[in-house]
Amino acid sequence: MKRIYILVLTVACYPGYAQLNPNSLINAGNKLYEEKKYKEAAIDYQKAIQKNPTNVPGIFNLGNTLYQQGQLDASRQVLNAATKVTKNKNEKSGAHYNIGNTYMTEKKWEDAAEAYKQALRNNPNDGDAKYNLSYAEEMLKKQQSGGGKNNKQNQDKNKQDKQKQQNKDQKKQDQNKDQQNQNKNQDKKEDKQQQQPESQPSKLSKQQADQLLNALQQEEKKLQDKKQKEKGVPVKMEKDW
Repeated sequence: MKRIYILVLTVACYPGYAQLNPNSLINAGNKLYEEKKYKEAAIDYQKAIQKNPTNVPGIFNLGNTLYQQGQLDASRQVLNAATKVTKNKNEKSGAHYNIGNTYMTEKKWEDAAEAYKQALRNNPNDGDAKYNLSYAEEMLKKQQSGGGKNNKQNQDKNKQDKQKQQNKDQKKQDQNKDQQNQNKNQDKKEDKQQQQPESQPSKLSKQQADQLLNALQQEEKKLQDKKQKEKGVPVKMEKDW
């Protein structure tokens, strides 16, 4: 891209002028501007404008110092005032050109293009204005096409995110439903277990019954013998012949 320049008008100081006349102040401001002392230059331009509110070079160059300091809105206001004060088409064209530069800095392509068109209406032969107009219009087309693409991408992404959230919610609902069914089945199983009667003892076979009965009889006999011994049962004696 061709370098975007800032137009600075220099007004010569004619002999015999007082040191603080508007033209002298403008020349002093231009020197400071070349040294990139924009704040100091702005002071000289303001003094020149105070002495002559219709001093076009002072207004024009003050707008340029504001641009260099990043005060883009203020710069546009001052440059726009210059277009209204001057009747010189080249000066009008230069002011509109510099207004276009402020918009280019902010990447406001549509506003920049309109400013360069205004510059060309006043000076159709300004090659830099033609170049910058073409560049601004190209960037505007890219911005518009890219914006449409981004909007579509954002819409698709929002749609995908919405679908994912719906799937997530549905999965959670299914899990909750499965858990509820499991809890119901568990409750039914526990209720059934509580309602069942106690299990009956299994029947003994004949052999097992006989063995158990015999064991009981043996145990009973031992118990009886023990009791007899404890009571001291008398022993029967034979007769003495």
